[in-house]
Amino acid sequence: MGELRTAGERPPWEGLDGTDRHAACVVAARDGDRRALDALVADLTPLVWHVARGHGLDRSTAEDVVQTVWLALLRHLDRLVEPRALAGWLVVATRRESQRTWTPARREAALSDELAEQLESEYGLPEDAALVDDRDHRLWRAFGKLSQKCQELLRLTVLAGRAEYRAVAEALSMPRGSIGPTRGRCLTTLRTHLDAEGGSR
Repeated sequence: MGELRTAGERPPWEGLDGTDRHAACVVAARDGDRRALDALVADLTPLVWHVARGHGLDRSTAEDVVQTVWLALLRHLDRLVEPRALAGWLVVATRRESQRTWTPARREAALSDELAEQLESEYGLPEDAALVDDRDHRLWRAFGKLSQKCQELLRLTVLAGRAEYRAVAEALSMPRGSIGPTRGRCLTTLRTHLDAEGGSR
């Protein structure tokens, strides 16, 4: 990869979304546009962060994993065969690095606060501060009863949204068309577990 530079012209990824935006950024970064790397880091660091935290890493270790994954991408940028698959590459790389650094003592950090807030919004959980602690405990217990596949699928799709279903499918080795229906079944199961814990209120 050539020396990075800051291009003065309008960035080619401007106005693009999802995998198209990521691919344009990868191509521009390979050509030396530092703004492209900045855009990728801004767009995809939340995804990398959630995968790391979802593997039970504490905040400090997750930060180290995030940094390691981005440095690995920088080293392998010219060898990334399919730029549109960048998000999937990052998920797989983060999963591997997280597993390498994971220890049983970090199990309690399996859900990040950020993901918790997003899952809670799925169910319209109450904002009454007096109920938050009990509500969170019930949500964690319900989430913990899901299969590992459902847990990972929900982590990725709650964060990435429909625009990244292709990347999620690649990362989880699932057909893209099955992501939505499987996510729906996982959410239904989560709702059942949550109801068994005393409901969402």
